[in-house]
Amino acid sequence: MRRQSTTPSVLGAPIAHGAILAGVLAALLAIRLLALRTNATELFFDEAQYWTWSLEPAFGYYSKPPLIGWIIGLTTGVCGDSPFCIRLPSAVIHTATAGVIYLTGRRHLSAAAGFWAALMFATLPGVSVSAGIISTDVPLLFCWAVALLGFLELRAGGGRGAALLLGIGIGFGLNAKYAMAFLPLSMLVAASVDGPSRRLFGRTDVWAGLFLAGVLILPNLVWNLTNGFATFAHTADNAKWGGSLLHIGKGLEFVGAQFGVFGPILLVVLILTAWRAWREGLPDVEKVLACFTLPVLLLITAQGFVSRAHANWAATAYVAGSLLVASELLRHAGRRWLAASLVVNLTVLAAVIAGTSAAGRVRLPFVGDPLHRMLGWAGIADATRQKLAEARAAGTPIASVVTTDRSLTAELLYYMRGEPTPVLALRNDPGRPHDHYELTRAFTGQAHEPALLVSHVDVVAQKKLAGKFKRLQPLGTRDVAAGSFHTRRIHFYLLSGYVHR
Repeated sequence: MRRQSTTPSVLGAPIAHGAILAGVLAALLAIRLLALRTNATELFFDEAQYWTWSLEPAFGYYSKPPLIGWIIGLTTGVCGDSPFCIRLPSAVIHTATAGVIYLTGRRHLSAAAGFWAALMFATLPGVSVSAGIISTDVPLLFCWAVALLGFLELRAGGGRGAALLLGIGIGFGLNAKYAMAFLPLSMLVAASVDGPSRRLFGRTDVWAGLFLAGVLILPNLVWNLTNGFATFAHTADNAKWGGSLLHIGKGLEFVGAQFGVFGPILLVVLILTAWRAWREGLPDVEKVLACFTLPVLLLITAQGFVSRAHANWAATAYVAGSLLVASELLRHAGRRWLAASLVVNLTVLAAVIAGTSAAGRVRLPFVGDPLHRMLGWAGIADATRQKLAEARAAGTPIASVVTTDRSLTAELLYYMRGEPTPVLALRNDPGRPHDHYELTRAFTGQAHEPALLVSHVDVVAQKKLAGKFKRLQPLGTRDVAAGSFHTRRIHFYLLSGYVHR
């Protein structure tokens, strides 16, 4: 049953939840776009890598499926290659995700629940951070919200249109990030505890939607087949299941991080809701929402204790989680807690905007500048250009710039864009490649020599690395400022005589 709520009023005049939410989301989007304009951070190396993907449209890339590259390519094709334009889709897509959450809540819970869930999601601390960068989680969460809406529509009696939503959401979600595979798993969990959900698996339109999802991810599977299953291998490596299979500290770190991602008040409410569901049960729709929330959280938490789990790995849980928590608080007269959580979330939003605007100029106790990892890359690119100019002036034209790790490769490709000297990646292992650049732009010697080697480490001291070259001439080091309180030390070498081993 769908619960109806009374429409709020101001001075006795009825106001539609949707109209209020549209105004709030528009204001939030405007604030975030302004924050992007004032953001003083440079592209993080993952962001720079995604930008390089956008220059080479494909059905797959080494570490992720292709959707993020396509999105950036569409944006930069219109807007340009500035950090603002590269990050622009995040704020817009998160706003759209909140809109889908509102529509889901309005249709399957109540207008009030949809309103609060959308507002809650749009201001989550994790979303406020995510809206200022470009990452694969952004389209993933939108696709998850679309697929969840399709599933609930099917459960409520919807037909082909709902099946289409489900298929498109899952298919494009898998092209954003393989974590979308948790959604079909959640569907199975829902079928195990909910009769209407279970009956969906006997419908041909549902299977047609799932078939569509398979068709949409098929090109990426073919790309993996022709590239040694690179993305699958990277995903397995990222899980780090080798060695000891119990890491209490990392598990607790992940759990603690979720209070920052979802917000302390909302996560406590979610935990209490899970306890209530175990002891007393939940209304039907809320029970289904719990099936799209708790399994993801439990599985990623288990991964955290077994090996490791980054804070954002459970982000998909908070789409249905926002709806579940909003519904529960409204059902149990918890509007004050909703308001309190909103105050907390908006405080974090203000802190994120202030922090990114002042990046490099603020030092916090014990941690220094928390954003220093997103600074200094343009300085490294400038220092590299200077070394290239010095070599040319000395009569030693450089055939290529070679890097020893993915972060340098990605950042130099972005901040040296327009530089005619190619940037290539040194393969540290003669076996399979370990990042996108080792796969697609590996240094092979010969035509790429002499080369300027740029490294975070002292290559001469790394015997295995130094042994790859017959000639390795140190060209000095450079300490590059990463804000006012941190530096990056970069080593430069002139190399030739690459030994393939």
